[in-house]
Amino acid sequence: MTMKGLSRKHVIIPMSNDNNAKFMKNSSVHVANINRALRNAKSEVLADFICLNPLGITVVTNKISIQLDLQIIEQYIKNSDDIDTFQVKVPHLPQSKSYLKIIGIPYFLHSNSQDHLTSNNVETIIKQNQIFDNITFTSKPQVIKVSPKSNMSIIWINIWDVQSGSRAKGLINYYFNVGRYIATIRGANMNPRVLQCKNCWKWRHSTFSCRIQGSKCIKCNGPHKSENYCDFGWCCKANEKTNSSCLETKKGEPYPHSFKCFNCWGEHQVDSNLCPFWKNRFNRE
Repeated sequence: MTMKGLSRKHVIIPMSNDNNAKFMKNSSVHVANINRALRNAKSEVLADFICLNPLGITVVTNKISIQLDLQIIEQYIKNSDDIDTFQVKVPHLPQSKSYLKIIGIPYFLHSNSQDHLTSNNVETIIKQNQIFDNITFTSKPQVIKVSPKSNMSIIWINIWDVQSGSRAKGLINYYFNVGRYIATIRGANMNPRVLQCKNCWKWRHSTFSCRIQGSKCIKCNGPHKSENYCDFGWCCKANEKTNSSCLETKKGEPYPHSFKCFNCWGEHQVDSNLCPFWKNRFNRE
């Protein structure tokens, strides 16, 4: 998580919000005690003050902390009477996201199979390679085909990094084997994810830039909100003027019919993860 306004002289200590207020009441005492512990360890780092952050608390220091300093601060806070030890996570310096991609791996794992490369396959491959041992991913890897007629894939990976980006720099241009293929890690921009509007449910624009008036229903594409589907959806109302055998669906009852996605015309709601548009949301083509 990148926290706006934080520098490398901030030590972030994630902890339960229940502990924050109690700990901050004695913040000046805690600063003095942390500095005493740092001096005893002959560290050149000193705490200036303690403040709150959205994840817990932040200790602002005069210099950039090293791993030993972080351990001293962590040990003090966990031993504090104001803190529940089990609610404190490992302190760390401010982090940011780095974006990478892996190329050179085929989209279909076997030439005679239609089983394509998945995020779980990629995670298994990554766990087998030691270069990723100290790397933490911010989300699951995303796999797309290079082009509709290609059998090669692009794998997008996002990692937690220090603000200098040194972790990503250590991975860029690294080669490793995946079976008989040679995969290469490259730097990348933010993943080119295609947006789906939550207002009209079409792809390629955000909700805030939607130009239609009102809302569209995810079930029937009607001009009403999805929660009002039973009240306004034509397929859930009995129509006395037609010979249709459709019966009115009462509130709380399961729907006796399937829905039609108006993006791919499949048998599902337009926001379903079964939709091929959703499955390929990282592939603009």
